[in-house]
Amino acid sequence: MTGWTTFEPAGEWAAELSELQTRRAHARAMGGGEALARFKASGRMNARERIDAIFDDGTFRELGALAGKGRYSADGAFERLEPTNAIVGTGRIDGRKVAVHADDFTIRAGSSEATIADKWIYIERMAHQLHMPLVRLVDSAGGSVKLLMQIGGTKIPEYPSWPAQELLKTVPVVGVALGACVGQGAVKVLSSHFSVMVRDQAQVMAAGPHVVRQAYAQEVDKNDLGGHMVHRKSALVHNEAEDEADALAQAKRFLSYLPRSVHHLPPVTAPQDDPWRADDWLKDAIPRDRRKIYDPRKILASVMDSGSLFEMGRYQGGSVITALARLNGMPVGVIANDPKVQGGAMTLQAAYKMERHVKLCSQFGLPVVNFVDQPGNQTGLEAEIDGTLLGALRVGEALHDCQSPWVSILIRRCFGMAGALHAPKYGEALNLRYAWPSARWGSIPIEGGVMAAHKTEIDAAPDPAAKRAELEAFYLNMTSPFRTAEKFGILDIIDPRETRGILCDWVEDAWERVKTERSQTRS
Repeated sequence: MTGWTTFEPAGEWAAELSELQTRRAHARAMGGGEALARFKASGRMNARERIDAIFDDGTFRELGALAGKGRYSADGAFERLEPTNAIVGTGRIDGRKVAVHADDFTIRAGSSEATIADKWIYIERMAHQLHMPLVRLVDSAGGSVKLLMQIGGTKIPEYPSWPAQELLKTVPVVGVALGACVGQGAVKVLSSHFSVMVRDQAQVMAAGPHVVRQAYAQEVDKNDLGGHMVHRKSALVHNEAEDEADALAQAKRFLSYLPRSVHHLPPVTAPQDDPWRADDWLKDAIPRDRRKIYDPRKILASVMDSGSLFEMGRYQGGSVITALARLNGMPVGVIANDPKVQGGAMTLQAAYKMERHVKLCSQFGLPVVNFVDQPGNQTGLEAEIDGTLLGALRVGEALHDCQSPWVSILIRRCFGMAGALHAPKYGEALNLRYAWPSARWGSIPIEGGVMAAHKTEIDAAPDPAAKRAELEAFYLNMTSPFRTAEKFGILDIIDPRETRGILCDWVEDAWERVKTERSQTRS
C-alpha cells in the first residue's frame, strides 16, 4: 500500500490528475512484468511486498514515488516513467511510526547507477530530524562503471548530505540484508544498531566475486565470500534469518524494545507474566561439580518475562550472550556468560560483542542485567596475537561511559581483569550486585591457582591428584561467598529462585531513573 487515495480524474485539472495516476501506476510497476516474474521465480519478495510485510496493513505512505526518468514524445508529451530503484516512505510497526528505505532489485539489480541518491538520503535525513526509527531493506548489487556514462565523468565517492553518523547517535537503525549487499549496500546494512541477513540468499561484502577474480585471481562463490557463515566469524552482521519473513520479523522485534529516539522512553508493555514466578529447578541450575557446564539460555528464559528473550549475535563471540528482554513488561538489556564456549572466557570477539551491547543499552535508556560466570580473559598465544586484552580494555571504557541502571547477578565465577568488567565501576556508579550460593570470585580460579602456587608440593606428594583435591577444597572453603557477604562485599546472597522477583522489583526503580534522566534531557 502507498497511502495514495485514488479519485476519478475530473474537473479543470483532469488531464494533470490523469497523468498523475499514470505516473503512479508506472512507479508501482517497478522493473516491469518480466523482471518481477523472474524475481518471484527466485523465491523472493519484491521491494513493495517486503514493505507491506514489515508494516501494519495500509500504513505505508510513500514519498518521492514520481522520481525517475521521464520519457517524452518529440513534441514534449509525457509517455512513461522509468522509476528509480529506491522506494522510501513511512509506516507503522505495531502502531509506531518508522521510516523505510527499500532497494528495488528488479531495476538494474538495485545498483546505484539506476538510483537517485537524493531520494534515499532524504528519508534518512527525515528519520534523523523527526526522531523516527529507520529500517533499510537492502538488496543492491552496488555501483557500476556505467555510472560514468550517466554523469559524463567521475565523482569523489561521498554523500555529504547523508547523516549516517548523526542517525546512529539519535534513532534506532536496522539493516536487513535480503540479497547481494555490495559496497554501499554493505555499508547500509552494517551502519546500524541491529543487522540481520537471510541465510544462503544474502551476502554482505566490499566487492563481489568478479572484482575479487580480477584483483586477486581468486575464484570464490558469493556465499563463501560474504554469506552468513562468513559473518558468523566476522561479527559484522548481528543475526541470520531462515528466510525473508524471519528477517523482517526480527527487525520488527528488535524495534519493539527500542524507543523512537534517544529523546524518548523505550516502550513498556502490559505485564503478561507473574513478577514473583519462581521456577523451582533454578535451585540446581548450577552443577555442584565445578567442571560441569549448564545452559545459560534456560536460566535467562526462566528469569525474564516468558517469551521475551531476543538474542543478538548468537554465533559471534559465543562466550558471551547479548540479548534484549522484558522484566514485568519493561525492556532491558541482558548480558550473560556461556560456559559452553571457551569456558565463558573473555575473547576478542566476545569483548567487541559486549562493548557494542553496552553502548546500545546506554544510548537508548535500557537498564542492564548481567548474569556473571566469568573465568577471566582468554589466555594463550592466539589470544595474545589477537589483542584480547585490548578488547577487554574497550569493554572497560564502554562500562565507564554507560549511563544505564545496572544490576549484576554473580551465578558462578568472577575472576581476574575480565571478572572486574561485570558492571560500571566509576565513582558514582551504584555497585548493585547479588550472588547465588554457587558463586566464587577472586584474582584467579582455584583450579589453576592451586597448580600454580603448589606445583612442587603436589608433584612431590605420594598421590598428586589427592593432594591437589585437598588443596582445592581448602581454598574453596575460603572463597565461600558468605565470607564476602559478612564484610558487605556483596549486596546479598540469594536463593536462585528469588532472582526474578528481585529483578522485577529492581527494574521498577531503574525505570524511574530512566524516565527522570530522559525528561531532563528533553527539557
